[in-house]
Amino acid sequence: MREPSQLLINGQLVPGEGGTRVNASPFGGEAVAEVALASPVQVEAALSAARTAFQSYRRVPAHKRSEMLLKAGSLIAASGEEIARTITLENGKPIRSARAEVSRAVTTFNLAAAEAGRIGGEIVPADAVPGSGERLAFYTRQPIGVVCAITPFNFPLNLAVHKVAPALAAGNTVVLKPSSQTPLTACLLGRIMMQAGFPAGSINVVPCDKETADLLVTSPQAAMVSFTGSAAVGRLIRDRVGLKRVTLELGSNSSNIVTEHADLERAAASCVVGGYTYAGQVCISVQRVYVQESVMDAFLGLFLPRVRALKTGDPLEESTDVGPLVSDEAAERVAAWLAEARAGGAKVLAGGTMNGRMMAPTVLSDVRPEMKVVCEEVFAPLVSLMPYQRFEEAIALANDSRYGLNAGVFTQDLGEALSAVRDLEVGSVIINDSSAYRADHMPYGGVKDSGLGREGVRFAVDEMTEVKAAVIRF
Repeated sequence: MREPSQLLINGQLVPGEGGTRVNASPFGGEAVAEVALASPVQVEAALSAARTAFQSYRRVPAHKRSEMLLKAGSLIAASGEEIARTITLENGKPIRSARAEVSRAVTTFNLAAAEAGRIGGEIVPADAVPGSGERLAFYTRQPIGVVCAITPFNFPLNLAVHKVAPALAAGNTVVLKPSSQTPLTACLLGRIMMQAGFPAGSINVVPCDKETADLLVTSPQAAMVSFTGSAAVGRLIRDRVGLKRVTLELGSNSSNIVTEHADLERAAASCVVGGYTYAGQVCISVQRVYVQESVMDAFLGLFLPRVRALKTGDPLEESTDVGPLVSDEAAERVAAWLAEARAGGAKVLAGGTMNGRMMAPTVLSDVRPEMKVVCEEVFAPLVSLMPYQRFEEAIALANDSRYGLNAGVFTQDLGEALSAVRDLEVGSVIINDSSAYRADHMPYGGVKDSGLGREGVRFAVDEMTEVKAAVIRF
């Protein structure tokens, strides 16, 4: 077991005063580390440190902020294998996927470094309205203050970086509260940020329990809360945050549409990757696949062999495709939902077995819209296939959800593609790739119960800055 973790508050590594917990590997159950938890007093100290640091950090020149962000990315790349193994030990992500997450985090830092020098404003033509001639009007974007970042277990590095890097690029300071399942990765990130030269108090890392974390939502020292997690917790934050700025990246049950005009080989391969990477524990994982009846048999012939060929097992083994679910609670929930679906008439075309936290990659058919495996976020290696006749029907079925994050559409018909972009009620429509596609510089976020606001570095910078107008009368 590793040495006990420490908090990062005001540039100092300190022991936690809120108790400790022992985190175990989701796969083998062995103890990974003793995790220090912040007390309420320590969380308040982190907020105060960030607030104090903001007064000077906001005036650090953009080129200096950019240099520090680039250095942080380089340091992450240099420590890539250590960080990847930490991710795998903490959350059970297969090591190949963990390495890919590290690589994406480096890219996110590089993108943020570029954005630091692009935060500007615009001239507003004052004389466009009567009585406002002889004036120069313009606006700038200015940092808002302390950003409280609350991050989930499934991408403990890159989703943290998607909050931390844009915030620091814009001149804000940060208090990071990682998932209780994956605090070690966040603590490594905090240390790297200090090595990169970020001043004391600009980045603080405070693992803590849920009750203590509520201070980040309610504290008057915080200017913004950026949260990624479940819709239920997102609603609670929205109701308690007051007049602070808030972005909420919440859940989904992502739909994917395969039409008779699709490249079926591409559709099948993409849906396998999108549905079973990291055991489906991805917000935009492929969950609902609507296949036009005329090509359903052909699609099944391409899709099912690929699913059955996936290798489950130890996430530290290079050949593993699908690792464990993150916790016993997650496994029990999915097992109950699967049993409910089977009792309601759903057929298992592949998988359908559980061994502790390990779930065989599963494909269901004959499901109904009200089944939890369809209408809720399953967050497991489970995909449901459903037939449709007309393209308009598929759009309606995809939209019949309280979620709206990403959707995938496979078609070589331009009219279908453009109709999907226009009519699907989601934040992103991905044509000829699965709903699980995301590029780190794109706007990312959802509608309905999938959240508020957008991430993606430039778009996160917009969320984390205030527009300030100025008028000079000649």
